[in-house]
Amino acid sequence: MASVRQIAAHAGISVATVSRALNDKPNVSPLTRNRVLASARALGYQQQQLVTISDTIALAYPQEIVHSEYGAFDAALLSGVLKGLGAHRVDLIILSIERDKRPEESYASFFRRKGVGGVILRSFDNSRQVAERITEERFPMIVVADRFENSTVNFVCTCSFEDSQRAVEHLVHLGHKRIGLGIHHVRDTDHRDRFEGYKTALEDHGLEYDPSLVVDIVADIRGGASCVRHLIGLSSPPSAVFFTDPTATLGAIHGCHELGIRVPEDLSLIGFDDSDVRYHASPPFTAVCQDAGQLGFEATQWLIKRISGETREPLQHVRPTRFEINQTTSSPSGRLSRIVRNSDGEDERNLDDAAG
Repeated sequence: MASVRQIAAHAGISVATVSRALNDKPNVSPLTRNRVLASARALGYQQQQLVTISDTIALAYPQEIVHSEYGAFDAALLSGVLKGLGAHRVDLIILSIERDKRPEESYASFFRRKGVGGVILRSFDNSRQVAERITEERFPMIVVADRFENSTVNFVCTCSFEDSQRAVEHLVHLGHKRIGLGIHHVRDTDHRDRFEGYKTALEDHGLEYDPSLVVDIVADIRGGASCVRHLIGLSSPPSAVFFTDPTATLGAIHGCHELGIRVPEDLSLIGFDDSDVRYHASPPFTAVCQDAGQLGFEATQWLIKRISGETREPLQHVRPTRFEINQTTSSPSGRLSRIVRNSDGEDERNLDDAAG
């Protein structure tokens, strides 16, 4: 078996640096570590934690991997990651850091134990420190769907503030004055953008912000349907609602169908879309649109180049969204749908004459 000195001579690197690289010590750049490991493999060096790190990347979640609160974004993201792998001879694994990382391990040690050469990280408000810690350990990583002021954290994301503002302004221009918001209760950069866009549009058009019209929801079918039921049950219900998640938007449309609420005649809806979900609804919904698949593709392409040494340039890319008008918005009819309980405790649809 090759010795550390032979590896050092083969790689043209000092024995001390080779030793640090093989034993997963800090202060070794990813490029140097890859060079050491490549020489070690070429010389037949055997060590338990020696892995072909350039052959595997991870889509890593700080906590749970699959959760309804993540909505439809992650399916589209994964599709983009797989597309990004393309012709590259690179494998993908999906990791839960909270579940699998040992307390005494650094993040870099954990990923190398898993045979991972680079990480695409899904970051949320309660786990942003994980991204910064991984960056501090100089392990190749890029965050998707979040952005950082820290110039050393690589990320690719979208900013939906302007198009969320544009979506609400579209409703205002149609004549709506009471506009609800169904917002994902897991706050992250994306949903803060959408919330601020909603508030800004109301303020710019002299409409009072009413907290009772803002509903925190789980981003799934039931969450969207229950949001519609809640808002229509208010004593002064909205004539339009903006949803910040595609699956919840589908749930809202289904909920309206079940309640006999016509969309958009009785209630206008605007949703959010990460792929092409809007075209699978009946009717196809007006939406603020982002391409989650493109985020995954771009993150993967950059990470593979970073691991292979093709680029040492950082990446902090904010992609635009777009606003697309389809068939779920119209001028208010002047009659607001409201759900009330009858004497038997059952839901009934009631139409009150009122201005939009």
